[in-house]
Amino acid sequence: MGVPVRDTSGPVRQRMLGIYLNDHLAGATGGVELVRRMVQEHRDSAYGPELEHLATEISQDRQTLLGLLADLDVPARRYKMCGAWLAEKAGRLKPNGRLRRRSGLTIVVELEALRIGVEGKALLWRGLLAAAARDSRLDGRGLQELLDGARRQTEVLDSLHSRATSALLSPGPGAPVEAKADVAS
Repeated sequence: MGVPVRDTSGPVRQRMLGIYLNDHLAGATGGVELVRRMVQEHRDSAYGPELEHLATEISQDRQTLLGLLADLDVPARRYKMCGAWLAEKAGRLKPNGRLRRRSGLTIVVELEALRIGVEGKALLWRGLLAAAARDSRLDGRGLQELLDGARRQTEVLDSLHSRATSALLSPGPGAPVEAKADVAS
C-alpha cells in the first residue's frame, strides 16, 4: 500500500509550512522560558555557566526562527506562542515530592525537556535544509550552521544530564561536591 498523495499546491504548501513553523516557534518560546528559569535557579551552581550559554543560544535560535518566518511570508501566530508560554508556567506546578521547594529531580526533568526541544529543533533545521535545494528563500549554509549548533547544544545537555542524574541517583562519597549541593535545591 503506497503513501497517499496529498495536495501540495502553492497555497496548501504555504499553509502547512505556516503551521509547522509556528508549532516550532511555540516550542522555542516554551524552551526559552524554561532555560531562562533554569539559569535563575542554578546561576550560582556548577550548572550555571553552561545553562547561561545555552539560554543565549536557544534565545538566538528563536530569534532566527522568527526571522525565517518573515523571510518565508509566514505570520507568527501569537496565540501559539502565548499557549506555549502558559504551558511552561503550568509545568512548574508538577509534584516533586516536596511542598515548598524544588527537588533534585527537577533539574533532571527540565534537562530532559530541553533535550527533547533541542532534538525537535534539530529536526526542523534538518528538514528545512533538505528543502533549501528547492527553495531559494532558504539559506542552506545558515541552516547547516543552525543544525550544527543544535548538535552542540545536545552534547551540552547530555553532559549536564549525566552530572545531574549521577548526583541524584548515586549520592554519597563518590558524587561530585557541586552536584550534591544542587540536589538540595
